[in-house]
Amino acid sequence: MGSLTDAASVDTSRIVRADYADLAYAALGAEAQVQWRKQSNPTDVGAQGRYHESGLLIVADAAPTHRSAGEAVAKSDMTGMDYARSSWVNVLSLASDNPEVASCVRELPDSATIRGRLGTGGTSGSWGYINEGSGWANAEKSMAWLVDQVKLTGRVTFVSGTVNSLLSQGDTVTGAQLSDGRVLSADLVIVAAGAWTGGLVDLEGQATATGQVLGYFDITEEEQQRLGDMPVILNLTTGLFIIPPSDRVLKVARHAYGYLNPTDLSPLPASNTPRVSKPVSFPLTHLSDPTLSIPQEGTDDLRRALREMIPLPGLAERPFSKTRLCWYSDTPTGDFLIDYHPRYRGLFVATGDSGHAFKFMPVIGDKIADCIMRNCPVEFRGKWDWKPAAAFVITRDGSRGGVPGLLLAEELGK
Repeated sequence: MGSLTDAASVDTSRIVRADYADLAYAALGAEAQVQWRKQSNPTDVGAQGRYHESGLLIVADAAPTHRSAGEAVAKSDMTGMDYARSSWVNVLSLASDNPEVASCVRELPDSATIRGRLGTGGTSGSWGYINEGSGWANAEKSMAWLVDQVKLTGRVTFVSGTVNSLLSQGDTVTGAQLSDGRVLSADLVIVAAGAWTGGLVDLEGQATATGQVLGYFDITEEEQQRLGDMPVILNLTTGLFIIPPSDRVLKVARHAYGYLNPTDLSPLPASNTPRVSKPVSFPLTHLSDPTLSIPQEGTDDLRRALREMIPLPGLAERPFSKTRLCWYSDTPTGDFLIDYHPRYRGLFVATGDSGHAFKFMPVIGDKIADCIMRNCPVEFRGKWDWKPAAAFVITRDGSRGGVPGLLLAEELGK
């Protein structure tokens, strides 16, 4: 549905971490990091500047709580601080039998120690920790590497085109029709279209597209030298994060509830009934609107992050060199959706990235293949399943900032 160059996975940088409040994702992240760290050969995924282990500084703001010490917290009730502390526990647990890995993780109990490790003169949050074993990857270069590796297998035929709709006969999906009229037929159709998935399949509230703000600044060579050794910093209360600059470009972004963009579409219905037009949140990007900018409230928040985290003179007031909306496929719990459709034969869906899937690139394909073979990894059974229909998607896993339910058209009109 969307062009590869317009996808969330194609960008200058994406965080690579095993730092999760959910131990299953933490372990999967650690498994992926083993592959990212391989850099001795040009064909290794982390080689040629694709992966950088800069360290990741996880912080959060203190929040009032009435919980008793040690009380379990449901994912939907987590605050950013809950997430950060649970992530800290899980990272230490994964490193319990590896002193070298454990030595990479250090608590930063207050804003002063956070400021000291960040090294920019700025700070954020009231508590946090540094994991020197996490970092970031150049997503665009990594996706290009992946395409090359797939081509080298000689087993995959690439077809360029835009899918208009899925085709079905009764309760069986038989293929896809492209915008130029071509038809691709298959015994099994796998829809892995990210934020564009809802335009092809009625996801019944399993997932929805949300737009997230990103901003880029050109910096001087002197600023590059000063900031080049900083870690990634992510505030789990505000969702604001900054990735170390590369090639004199600094990126600041927000992992938030995001913007909705209701659009009248006619996806494959939830069951074998006639198609009807219905509002579906659907990506709006620079490819469909070259003049697209980000809303003012997002701009203000990104500049707030700079003033707080990197208070270099004049940096926060500098014009953006580029902005964009990064489109997530959000689920209510932040879990992926990797399952057969419950009411159509021949249809498998792999979506619901929820803004944190890219880091798993070296290993997620094997897990999806397992699910296709009806052998979902035990730790993700129930998490990745197609779940009962929901009326509205708001991702509540403790990692989001901003305000839920913002409409993109309204925010752009302000």
